Amino acid sequence: MEVITRPLESDIPSYYLNYTKLAEGNDLIKTLDESNSITLDLLKNIPVSKEDYAYAAGKWSIKQVMSHIIDSERVFAYRALRFSRRDATVLPGFEENDYAENANVSGRNLDDIKNEYLAVRDSTIQLYRYMTTDMLDFKGFANEVSVTARAIGWIIAGHNVHHCNVIKDRYL
Repeated sequence: MEVITRPLESDIPSYYLNYTKLAEGNDLIKTLDESNSITLDLLKNIPVSKEDYAYAAGKWSIKQVMSHIIDSERVFAYRALRFSRRDATVLPGFEENDYAENANVSGRNLDDIKNEYLAVRDSTIQLYRYMTTDMLDFKGFANEVSVTARAIGWIIAGHNVHHCNVIKDRYL
């Protein structure tokens, strides 16, 4: 298994560039793995009374934010899978607010969502673990932009950091 280094900035769609800058390190697998600890440390400090808290009207609850991280990682990992297999099919975007509204987090507790997060993250790590350079650098189109599986991995990592920062700054 080789180290999955950062993508070229030109391979990162501009919308996602700030996410990739939030991800630390130069080894994607290590970065994804280490973010589990950071996320779990954050979640263990959230009291049950705050799980459904939203910091303003129309904003997501903490459980919805975590569900969004999970859903987004699934969508991004699926795109990475397709592109790593040299699938040139243009993939659509997804409406994150519709996903959040229909995720049915009200009947779940944060521990359950945490377990789902860990399962999805482990699946993402396993997907990337044995990708070759050619697999990582094949360009596909998703949500109207060109992107590589390598860039998607770093987007996943940075997206997680971004939303953990939002939880820390606005919810706790």
